Amino acid sequence: MAESSVIVINAQQQIASTEIETSAIRAQGAGGQNVNKVSSAIHLRFDVKNSSLTDDAKALIISKRHHLLTEDGVIVIKSQNARSQEKNRALAIERLRLVLAQLLVVSKTRKATKPTKASKLRRLDGKNRTSSKKNLRGKVSVD
Repeated sequence: MAESSVIVINAQQQIASTEIETSAIRAQGAGGQNVNKVSSAIHLRFDVKNSSLTDDAKALIISKRHHLLTEDGVIVIKSQNARSQEKNRALAIERLRLVLAQLLVVSKTRKATKPTKASKLRRLDGKNRTSSKKNLRGKVSVD
């Protein structure tokens, strides 16, 4: 890419478009002669480890196991939905932005809680009701 624009991921993080490596390749699948002769699909590569993201953000992204992230810390995206190279490039960049935004979300840690006395009683009451219902399904004695 010749122009150097900034891609905003979230309020804290942004990357330069020069950090993204794109290459045009031939698309797969149906499309006839157009697919066979035109390189309209885009193969996008973004190296997380060598990017301008903060160290915390890099560690967070690499710690999550995403299917687009390789062992080397490179996000690889292939876009071939549109017929033109420009649209595919825009779609790939938007998908990269969404994936990075998703990976940068810090999940809340779960706080262990204990069930209340009332909830324990409700659970035991339900178990007793189910038990008695199933006991009534047994054989009837003639005593």
